[in-house]
Amino acid sequence: MEQPEERDPTPPGLRLVRDLINTLDVEEGTDALATTAGLAAFAHDHGLTGPVPAKQDLPDVIGLREGLRAVCLAHNTGARVPEETAAGLAALLRRAHLALVLDGEGAATLRPAGDLAGAAALTARVAAAVALAAADGTWPRLKVCEAPDCRWAYYDRSPAGRRRWCTMAVCGSRAKMRTYRARRSSTS
Repeated sequence: MEQPEERDPTPPGLRLVRDLINTLDVEEGTDALATTAGLAAFAHDHGLTGPVPAKQDLPDVIGLREGLRAVCLAHNTGARVPEETAAGLAALLRRAHLALVLDGEGAATLRPAGDLAGAAALTARVAAAVALAAADGTWPRLKVCEAPDCRWAYYDRSPAGRRRWCTMAVCGSRAKMRTYRARRSSTS
């Protein structure tokens, strides 16, 4: 479900969040973060410098990913994020030390503070991306596909912001077919 970079509607900061969520392919059952090598590759691909995330970072990164998945699913369905998931995500994000940086022209940016490494650096980058997206109004448009066998993260660029599936051609079509069949069987 990769999109060409020039056609990708996802704002640059939210690409990191989307890509983190999509390290788990629910349909295929593959997890790019199942090993430290996978975590290191993800960190490298997303420009995280410094010490490579270690094995002890895996639970925090996976917790961050699944917490973000739950929040982005809530963006889509309107359901509440489970209390335990919200608390775990909040605990991880509290460790994300951020600094407000002003450039020579007065533009403000949030960046990871200090010399963070590993899971802390990734969490800080994610926290900064979410904060900036919340400020510019794009955060609620990062959603997770409503299909339980998919749960792929995507950016909803529809005018009304009501897209429910990652792709209408696959997940949307399957859902509509299930609804159609259920309706037909109840009338038979």
